[in-house]
Amino acid sequence: MAPEHLESPRRAPRLAWWLATGFGSGHLRPAPGTWGTLSGLLAWLLLVGVWRLPPWVLLVAPLAMTGVAVWAADRVVKETGLKDPSFIVTDEWAGVWFALTPLLFTVALQPRPWPLWAARLAAPFLLFRLFDIWKPGLVDAVQDLPGGWGVVLDDVLAGLLAGLLVWPLDQWLVAALLHRPGPWGF
Repeated sequence: MAPEHLESPRRAPRLAWWLATGFGSGHLRPAPGTWGTLSGLLAWLLLVGVWRLPPWVLLVAPLAMTGVAVWAADRVVKETGLKDPSFIVTDEWAGVWFALTPLLFTVALQPRPWPLWAARLAAPFLLFRLFDIWKPGLVDAVQDLPGGWGVVLDDVLAGLLAGLLVWPLDQWLVAALLHRPGPWGF
């Protein structure tokens, strides 16, 4: 039997590759992280708006996505030998789902004109991307964790930071746009 360091790496299952690349969105250029975040936002909208999952499922979804992301990223990282390749975007999915979670607490309480929804979705998207790129403090430090944990947890922390700002920003945005209609017809 060959020593462990001489054995060829095991190939990750195709499912791990599909999940790790955000169903292929991680291969889009330029800015695969932004494309991955956008595909994660669209997947979240499917869960919330199309499939209308129960609130408790939507609250657990970011945690479940984190587990899936760690598994998939870990398998792909081990196969490729790369620490955090840009084509892995499942971590963006987990992070943006945390950033979007505060919207669940006001979704049913507010009218839904599409321009208002576009503005409300832009805030978590942009704040998440800001913290994911900037990586302040602990967000940067957790990247040193091994395997899938180091790939995913920085994005989860970036999403949690964004979520902390999304809640008050969303409340202000809804109040401002609903009480002072503008040229977009709110």
